[in-house]
Amino acid sequence: MAKILLVEDDLELSQRMEDWFSLENHNLEVVHNGEDALQMLTSFEFDVVVMDWGLPGMTGLEVVKQYRKQGGAAPIIFLTGRGEIDNREQGLDGGADDYMVKPFDVRELSARIRSLLRRPKGLLPTELAIKGVKLELETRTVRVGEQSAHLMPKQCALLEYLMRHPNRPFGAKALLDAVWPSDSEASEDTVRTCMKTLRRQLGTLGKEDFIKTMLGSGYLIEDK
Repeated sequence: MAKILLVEDDLELSQRMEDWFSLENHNLEVVHNGEDALQMLTSFEFDVVVMDWGLPGMTGLEVVKQYRKQGGAAPIIFLTGRGEIDNREQGLDGGADDYMVKPFDVRELSARIRSLLRRPKGLLPTELAIKGVKLELETRTVRVGEQSAHLMPKQCALLEYLMRHPNRPFGAKALLDAVWPSDSEASEDTVRTCMKTLRRQLGTLGKEDFIKTMLGSGYLIEDK
């Protein structure tokens, strides 16, 4: 199971790919514009990124260049209708690892993703640990000593975000923007509900107070 970020503004195509990758048991996050893509890439780690070039606002190429400039190392596949050699050269030189021209067969995209996943992962962390709580991102498992609990995708993403930004409080609105950037049906109540169930899971491991609430500021994880 891989953690994949899909960035595609064509909602019909995006849904088809989401359905396919779900069948392959991948952990998929989907956003529909460049700004949300860059926010996700700077907040979380992904095994593979599937990036449309022609995004509204910030283009896919601009996102990739900025991500690489910030030291991002996840492999990236460009999806685009631009099939000319100059465009391919520009995309690959801009930081992409592979390039597919639309229309394409999703089975070929899957094969290319599997090829990228076979590459050595380098030094990207796949585990986070704070005060005896270890989060294994590849399996969405949180561990405390010999005990463990399996998290749902958004529970894992929420915990990952807070663990990557320790000692900083985040309100429900900030967490909504970071973890649910393109979900128009999500609300601040969605964040609170997810936080409640996440804390319940942590409570089964004896860590019900791992995520603290600062009155007037938001939620945080202390690491000091």
